[in-house]
Amino acid sequence: MKTLAIVSYTIESVNSYYNQIRSLFSDKINIKKYCLEDLKNNREIEIDSDVLLIPSYHLFNKIKDYISKTTELLFADRTISKAGMDKISNIKEDSRVVLIDESPEMTEQIISIIYQLGARHIELNSYWSTDNRSDEGNIFIILGQSDYTPKTAKEIINIGNSLLDINSIIDIGTKFDLFSVLDRKDVVRSYTEIETANFGLLKILGLTNSRESQLDILLQTIDAGVIGINNDGNIFLYNENARDIVKKDNDHVLNKNGLELLPEIPFEYTLGNLKPVEEKIIKINGYDVVVSVNPLLHSKKMYGAVAIIRKYSDLEKKEYILRKKLIGKGYAAKYDFKDIFGKSSMITECKNIARRMSLSNSSVLITGETGTGKELFAQAIHNNSLRKEYQFVAVNCGAFPESLLESELFGYEEGAFTGARKGGKPGLFELAHNGTLFLDEITEMPMNLQVKLLRVLQEREVVRLGGDRIIDIDIRIIAATNKDIKEMVEKGEFRQDLFYRLNVLPLKIPPLRDRRDDIMGLIDYMKKTFSSDFALTDKAKELLTTYDWNGNVRELRNCVEYLVNLGLKEIDEKDLPIDYRDKTTDTKLLLSEHEIMVEFLEDVGGGLRKYIFVLEELRNAYINNKRIGRRSISESARRKNIFISEQEIRTILINLEEHKMAEINKGRSGTVITDFGIKALIYLSTG
Repeated sequence: MKTLAIVSYTIESVNSYYNQIRSLFSDKINIKKYCLEDLKNNREIEIDSDVLLIPSYHLFNKIKDYISKTTELLFADRTISKAGMDKISNIKEDSRVVLIDESPEMTEQIISIIYQLGARHIELNSYWSTDNRSDEGNIFIILGQSDYTPKTAKEIINIGNSLLDINSIIDIGTKFDLFSVLDRKDVVRSYTEIETANFGLLKILGLTNSRESQLDILLQTIDAGVIGINNDGNIFLYNENARDIVKKDNDHVLNKNGLELLPEIPFEYTLGNLKPVEEKIIKINGYDVVVSVNPLLHSKKMYGAVAIIRKYSDLEKKEYILRKKLIGKGYAAKYDFKDIFGKSSMITECKNIARRMSLSNSSVLITGETGTGKELFAQAIHNNSLRKEYQFVAVNCGAFPESLLESELFGYEEGAFTGARKGGKPGLFELAHNGTLFLDEITEMPMNLQVKLLRVLQEREVVRLGGDRIIDIDIRIIAATNKDIKEMVEKGEFRQDLFYRLNVLPLKIPPLRDRRDDIMGLIDYMKKTFSSDFALTDKAKELLTTYDWNGNVRELRNCVEYLVNLGLKEIDEKDLPIDYRDKTTDTKLLLSEHEIMVEFLEDVGGGLRKYIFVLEELRNAYINNKRIGRRSISESARRKNIFISEQEIRTILINLEEHKMAEINKGRSGTVITDFGIKALIYLSTG
């Protein structure tokens, strides 16, 4: 075996070249390593090798007495990694930068390469110029370890040891008669990991790559095992993924009879019938493997068959990754138990119970009044469970009409109904696979859907609307309601069998009036979230802590938000939203002042939620100092799965303006909520 000697200034740079060459040419080259210090300390060393790789002429002059006369010299063309170039690209424009390498010659070489790679936004200087050695105010770039690194530099950026450029890799392969190795995927990967200035050579390499090498690259990058046989059954294709599954080396497979060597794969059926075999599960080395076999046909002539094999477990992992990409960031639990504020004994005990429930896979039924934080608890339970790495999918059962809720939960196939999305759509049961499905307002679910939900919980499988394929699912159900679900069961308004399926782990969230010790702490916490520092008089504190808070934490937050928008340094009882002082008296006062407005909104019945939603959007825009129009409100509604058309929004805005709750501006100025609109929103949200 021929020998390659590597010499450089430091052992770090020697090892960098060594690792690069070893990863490309494996053990086909015998490599010796030397650094300058080794040679200086031992004058008797003679570098006797077939080829010597050396980074510069400057270093050659220092060690030429150690080199055998028969050794071929190979001066390295060096470059830097893509990661190193990324660091340089992030340096602030017009910065003065000093580069340090092992010698003036090597420093100038790297500077020219960096400029050629496009880093023209900074001024690069060599450390070896006397004027550049001062470290005051300078940014320094070093390559790996350096003995010259200034101790008080403004900033030191390490871009890693230099690497061998492509032409040096090719020179080594040629000198050692290993040019054929350059077709391997490791070399291709090396091209993608380094930044090269040899653009012409890259183009030539691209033009001269043979079809065989392109096929090899394809076979090695495809994420499945590929095995090809000819008409005689002999294997001519066998990629690395196939080798990982079959556990046989190339020498024991290529040109061997695949029908005898791999009888589990249905090659014989495809060769005999000219028909494909699609996604059949077989056993190879104890693993469940999904295999598809397709005939190789051209002009109706048979040339063999090709099998695509994947471990079933790998397919499950890929399916999960695809689900996550399909879902995006919309279905994730953001909150943990630390986000549930309160130190009272009741809320502390409730959190402790919920923590213990987190460790189970059983269904949880959360009950509590509106605004107590039921979804907050559901997310915290998910984030402390064994399913925390998977999706948390939440759906409000009261926000959808019956037909739409069914399609959302179960999904549908293309053409299942008029308006069905092309290609179909996965349901929330599918999207929550391996994770948690949170069914809020479960008591709003229609009876016929309750039956279907019960079946899903029993069988752990779903069928999309318009489809016939059974899809296995593994989900945990957390349901929530603010109604007396037991009373609904007794009245026949909720299925008893479904109730018992859901009520395995019951969790009741205490109302705010039962934990009054937490009220002032919650107010202080909410003030921080709004970046406000208003103070409360003693009378205001007394009123806030004695009020019943039927809307619970949500109502309290609305109150704090209202007080923040007053812009006062001190809040007295008169500044509180009027229905917080004497609910009976103040409600009558509000009704007497704006009786027409209140009666109108109450008359909208089922549309009341839409008015509250529009008011909330206007209020949020007001807090963020923005003005929004019906298009922005419509887009927000789509994101939140609220079904409201732009025409409906236009009508609502006009009605709100007529009742002095909003002001519609001309052109693109948008709509602004009024002070009365903010008060009315608080009243409507808590009334």
